[in-house]
Parts: sequence; C-alpha cells; structure tokens
Amino acid sequence: MKRLIGRMQRLHMIESVLADHAQGLRVIEIAKEAGVSRRTIYRDLELLGDSGVPIWQDGSRYGIIRDRYLATIRLTFNEAVALYIAVRLLARHADEHNPHIVSALTKLATAFPDALANYVIRTADAIRRQPVNPTFVANLEVITACWAELHKVRFLYRSPRSGALRQRDLSPYTLEPSITGGLYVIGYDDWAQDIRTFKLDRLEHAQRLDATYSIPPDFDPRSHLADAWGIMAGPELTTVELRFSPAVAPLIQERVWHASQDTAILSDGSVRFRVRIAEPSEMRPWIRSWGAEVEVIEPYTLRQEMADEARRLAALYAVGASSSNT
Repeated sequence: MKRLIGRMQRLHMIESVLADHAQGLRVIEIAKEAGVSRRTIYRDLELLGDSGVPIWQDGSRYGIIRDRYLATIRLTFNEAVALYIAVRLLARHADEHNPHIVSALTKLATAFPDALANYVIRTADAIRRQPVNPTFVANLEVITACWAELHKVRFLYRSPRSGALRQRDLSPYTLEPSITGGLYVIGYDDWAQDIRTFKLDRLEHAQRLDATYSIPPDFDPRSHLADAWGIMAGPELTTVELRFSPAVAPLIQERVWHASQDTAILSDGSVRFRVRIAEPSEMRPWIRSWGAEVEVIEPYTLRQEMADEARRLAALYAVGASSSNT
C-alpha cells in the first residue's frame, strides 16, 4: 500500500510539474525532480496518458496539451460563488459571446446545491443562445495558448480611429476585461517597442509564432493599470476634476471609484471629485451616466468635449420636440 501511495503521489507531482512548464521538460529533468530513474518516468508518463492526461512528446521532451487538459481543482461553496460572480461580470461586460464562459458555468454548477445549480445552468443556457463570432473565438484561443506557452503571437490589428490594418508581433503578458465592454490583451509590442493594449475583437488572423519570450518578473497587471480609469495606461497623467450635485453626492461618496481619487464636500452640498489618470477620454461613458448631475471642471479639453456633446444632444431633442408638436 505504501508503494502505491508513493507512486500516486509521484504521478500527481509529475502532472503538476508538466502543467507548470508550457515548453515541456526532458525526461532527465522530470526524473531529477521526482528522484527516480528515467525508466520509471517513461512508465509514469505512459500511465498518465492512459489515465486521460493529454501528453505530447517531442523527442525526449514531454508536456501537456493544454487545450485538452482538464485541471483538477476543489472548491469550497463560497469559492464557487466567488467564481460564479466573476464569470457573470465577464459575461455581462463582454462585447462578444465567449462559448468557454458557457462551459465554465456548466462545470461550476456541480459545486452548487441542486436548487442553485439549476439557476447557474439556466444562466449558461441564456448566454449560449447569443450568437457566436467564430473569428473572435479563434483569435482568443490562439492568444490564450500563446500566453500559456510563452510564444509570441502575430496578428493584424484594425485601428479604431483610421480603420487601417497593421501587422503586430506581441508577447502577451496578461488578459484584461473592461467594465465598459470588451476583452483586451496587454503585452510587449515589437513594432512599438513598448507595452501596448489591444482589444481582441479588433484582431484578425492571429497566429502562433515559434519565437518565445519571458514575462518580466516586475510586471504586475494591477500596477500597470493603476493609473488607468479603465484599460488604457500611459506615462503621462492628467488631473480630472468633476463637480457632482448634492442629489448624487452620497452615491459618489459611498465608494472608491479610483485609487487616486480625492473628494471633498463643498458648502452647497455638492462634491468635488478629482482623479489623476492616463487617458481622460476613458471617463466619458461614466460621466455621461450621471447626466446633468455632474459638471466637468478640468481638463479644458474634456470639458469642451462634453459641452459640445451636450449641445448636440440639445439640438437633437429640440428637433424631436418640434417634430412631435407639428
């Protein structure tokens, strides 16, 4: 029995080590890690394959086929709830239907009691009925595979401003959803020779490159995006000052909207709200959501943009009102 337990522990260790090394390991490296002979490792690898672990082989190097590998995890009920909330948020803010969200929810349902599991499955079914963009899904799968295996990825990226396509070679560092909609990949862009952010639904023809890369040990997604309002980071920061009316002051005061925010209640009950961020234009959807309860004080360019938009809205609704009265 002791020998059996030892082998089972070793098989689990080998599986974990291979899962941690996207480029695979040589048999001699696995044997050194496990403290057994290479002949034993060959037998263990065969046994892992027979048990359903998808193993690939390239000469004496072995690894796990990641898009077929089902990682075994155990969740407490509250951990499952936390993941369910995270998946729900991702599904709500995604611009494109991601079928992997559906399968993740379906599997997650097994961690819930029957009454709640049925609700989770109904949620998955509702998402499943949404149309699928096969190009988006294919590009997403290429990006995630390259990220996991630390391979560069080449794609055509369509500029949201000019509509022009440009070839980019990227070393993916992380994936990041945006609350304003969309999924983004952040990484080192060879063309710009800097870290850049790309929205996945603007990608075309993503393909894995043979070239590999390493994620800098000091790269941290949270730190990288600390100065972004949403998803756009940058070296230059701008102070944005807003004034919220007394009617919405409690809503502004009750939460932290940005790490840099500074708020103050003014004598008339309104709230002065200041943040320092990389791209002020990212705040426009949020500012719009408050309607006439907020005024942009600075920067002047953002104030003018919102004022111009307000004038266009006023003109639009004035035309609508006159038409309805005739």
